[in-house]
Amino acid sequence: MPSLGNPTQTAVLIEKYHFRFQKKYGQNFLIDRNILEGIIDAADITQDDIVVEIGPGIGTMTQYLCERAREVIAIEIDEKLIPILTETLQDYSNVTVICDDVLKLDLAGLIAAKNVNRPIKVVANLPYYITTPIIMGLFESKVPLTSITIMVQKEVALRMQAGPGTKDYGALSLAVQYYAKPVVVMEVSPSCFVPQPKVASAVIRLDKLEAPSMKVENEALMFQIIRASFNQRRKTLVNGLFNAGFLKLDKEEIAQRLEQMDLDRNIRGESLTLQQFIQLSNLLDASLEK
Repeated sequence: MPSLGNPTQTAVLIEKYHFRFQKKYGQNFLIDRNILEGIIDAADITQDDIVVEIGPGIGTMTQYLCERAREVIAIEIDEKLIPILTETLQDYSNVTVICDDVLKLDLAGLIAAKNVNRPIKVVANLPYYITTPIIMGLFESKVPLTSITIMVQKEVALRMQAGPGTKDYGALSLAVQYYAKPVVVMEVSPSCFVPQPKVASAVIRLDKLEAPSMKVENEALMFQIIRASFNQRRKTLVNGLFNAGFLKLDKEEIAQRLEQMDLDRNIRGESLTLQQFIQLSNLLDASLEK
């Protein structure tokens, strides 16, 4: 049974090892058992699962994962936490702790080396400042994912699942939804952490899609179009794309592609669905090849 997940035991460990929280790593440790169990339930962890945990901290959620999963691979960037993890995880034989930066780690190679012939699940309490690079890095890697269940800033979670025409809708919404189906599972108050963050948090589950909803001819171009569409939200989509400069097409050519899709030439990017961005990208890609 997990021994962590309460303020007292967390404080004892921190004092015992004279551990100092480092702002550069965004360290906020969970101290609420109900939230921890809720995350494990939301991730749908079973005895058949291989789980990668990013940022185990002192091993609180790692203990809960070890109780449920077949195997846990915990990746921690802060070497000062390794002695603590050695103690808190000593009773578990199904965990491997790796001290490394997940953004630099060859995670696909690591999984392949373990001869894991099944998809994996990622569970993490992510530092807020680096949430997007980690998520996109996971999606763009060759890691055979089924889902990512993560604690993030509430505002970021809402942006990930936002739809067209809403204030939270943007490039992040489209990037995440291109790869996965996002569902916000629960909100988490600052009092559930030590130290307490200044903002509310949320747990979001991203179920990896087997394939995009539509075929994309040029992914790099599509993401360029999406970013340019939201860099200047107040401008029309035509002006935003033209001003970005990478298309080498005039405004009339861009407008014609929108009208080809039965869209108003004065429409803004925030009104387009993911499918419409894919369609527009394919049309513009064909124009560039002429």
